[in-house]
Amino acid sequence: MTLTLITANRNYSSWSLRPWLLMRALGIAFEDRLEQFAKPDNYDDFRTFSPTGQVPVLIDGDRTIWDSLGITLYLAERHPGVWPADEAARAWAQCATVEMHGGFGALRNDCTMNVGVRVATKPPSTALKRQVARLAELWAEGLSRFGGPWLAGPDFSAVDAFYAPMAFRVRTYGLDVGAEGAGWVAHILDHPAMRDWEKAALAETWREADHEAELAAAGIITADYRA
Repeated sequence: MTLTLITANRNYSSWSLRPWLLMRALGIAFEDRLEQFAKPDNYDDFRTFSPTGQVPVLIDGDRTIWDSLGITLYLAERHPGVWPADEAARAWAQCATVEMHGGFGALRNDCTMNVGVRVATKPPSTALKRQVARLAELWAEGLSRFGGPWLAGPDFSAVDAFYAPMAFRVRTYGLDVGAEGAGWVAHILDHPAMRDWEKAALAETWREADHEAELAAAGIITADYRA
């Protein structure tokens, strides 16, 4: 039975990118269903397919699996490669993934994901500076401990998928994540599935007011490559 992954706008939806990229990178077949952020509040519309009123959601027959981490755990029980085979790398990748899932609030709020623009940021808050520094530290640790080119070793895994939205943020806002971090950002942005996501993002013509307001609050837009 074909899996269906429900996601939202390519420019904005960082949470959608995680399982979408993971499944594409690992060759897990799925039907790609896009639901737009068409309103300031999409809760009632999204509740027709999602128990939380949010995306992403994975449909497997009569099962509904929600939340990017929930989807990842579900896939890991059924498909190889979601986590690294090496035990130490797997433990690190799982901790780093959970840290991303539950943390980095200032980075999310102050640097909203928008794939198609470049922004000169306002002076960062103390919280934002600390979280960018932690991002650089974490990426450098994984790359040095497990040899790269992916965060937990030679193969792409869930931890790369979970930090992929941050790669777009690093580029959009010109964040300094150190030489090792910048190398990983360039590497993941060149992944064929990431290029496909970006191509779709740039082709989007619709805009959602709240997301655009968050972008305007982040700083001055210096380039806009969106259709």
